[in-house]
Amino acid sequence: MRIRKNPQLRPRPLKEAGTLFTFRSLFTIFAALVFICPSCKPDDRGTSTVRLAYLQSDLHHLPAFVALEKGFYQEEGLRVEVSGIFKAGPELMSGFSSGSLDAGYVGLAPALVAAANGTARIAIIAQVNKNGSALVVGKNSPVHRPADLKGTVIAIPGHATIQDFLLRRMLGDAGLGDNGTTIITIKPPEMISVLSGGQIAAFMAWEPYPSLAVTNDSGRVLSYSQDIWPDHPCCVLAVSTEFLEKHAAEVNALRRAHRKSIDYIANNPGEAVSIGVKYTAMEPAVVTLALGHIQFDERLSSSRVLDYALTLNKLGYTGIGDPPSFLQSLLLTSP
Repeated sequence: MRIRKNPQLRPRPLKEAGTLFTFRSLFTIFAALVFICPSCKPDDRGTSTVRLAYLQSDLHHLPAFVALEKGFYQEEGLRVEVSGIFKAGPELMSGFSSGSLDAGYVGLAPALVAAANGTARIAIIAQVNKNGSALVVGKNSPVHRPADLKGTVIAIPGHATIQDFLLRRMLGDAGLGDNGTTIITIKPPEMISVLSGGQIAAFMAWEPYPSLAVTNDSGRVLSYSQDIWPDHPCCVLAVSTEFLEKHAAEVNALRRAHRKSIDYIANNPGEAVSIGVKYTAMEPAVVTLALGHIQFDERLSSSRVLDYALTLNKLGYTGIGDPPSFLQSLLLTSP
């Protein structure tokens, strides 16, 4: 840029001229910004940072990984900051409770429990996936059907998780009930080694851990979650109600970016595997096998969520007095 001298300006002492130039420059910059965007204010264009969280190495949360990698958040005018990577859903919900999160990819069960018990004020704006979990036993285990699990120890990622829900549903269908097995909690990254060590007979986990156990020849799948409850809802995208109240436009943009990711996964399976590999640090064969058991779908069935909520009441995790009314205020999944 070349600056032309104005012949009308008289020489001034250096200090005075520098001060005048500074003020004039600032005014020129301000005027230019007003001309370019006369109605813009700091929060009018999605400039507030969205503090996002997801679960560690959880392929269910691939839409978040894709949106981060492909720039879908930026395309929707969002500035997203990954503020937490958690090992289980209840831990992630504690981030909402403390006020340190605006949005999160999390299991439906922990989201419902936290909302129902008043430990987190959230709204669910989209589903993330259906299915995607499995019950794994040792490679040479004598267990060949759910009834064979009687008297054994089984690991889940946490109480009030989708895996807890699915396991109890399966055991109930097998006639084992609450006293037929011992259920303990172990974080998924440690499950395979504990299974191989013989401390547990089986584990129920989200993908890609079941596929990892199969691929490294340390376990086999006894039941996939779609066999226990076909097309069951699993993870959801939740936002804090405070963020929703203050930044409704950003919430809608977040939902649009989420839908872009789901479409991208469907249309670009090879690159989806590559992104999954990057975020899980697992081999392509593991991620490819795992993605075959996950269906990404942003549409959430309210009747299925109601079934979920009623079962959580029955298990004693929640005491929702009027589940339909509760879910009506919690689910904000319309476009």
